[in-house]
Amino acid sequence: MVKEGIRLGQAPVSKEEAIQAAGELLHELGYVDESYVDAMQEREKLITTYMGMGVAIPHGTSQAKGTVKKTGIVFLQYPQGVDFGDEKAQLVFGIAGIGEEHLNLLAKICEALEDEEVLEKMKTTDDLDWVMERLS
Repeated sequence: MVKEGIRLGQAPVSKEEAIQAAGELLHELGYVDESYVDAMQEREKLITTYMGMGVAIPHGTSQAKGTVKKTGIVFLQYPQGVDFGDEKAQLVFGIAGIGEEHLNLLAKICEALEDEEVLEKMKTTDDLDWVMERLS
């Protein structure tokens, strides 16, 4: 996780716009080819990437693995939430992994958010350094 991959206090947007923003940030930071962003949208159409407790983890389809340049993660915070079906996600983590490395990214996210107080603070904090400490 790099500071440039964190966006706090994002204005409310649609699910598609949130996924697009995460994908574009992954691309901007050199983790993926631009086509990976479309694969993230495609994945969401197949099955939701909303995980519960205000967390969504959009990622590309299996077919898009070849468009991943290096393993990476980005984090976008939407304090007012983004509608993912009947649920709202305040925390949107875009991930891209080479091989099975995406599993390590998922584990890192789960580990960082297992403390309920940390999870709740993560939804509204404007302290970039605090977020970096939790996600690194």
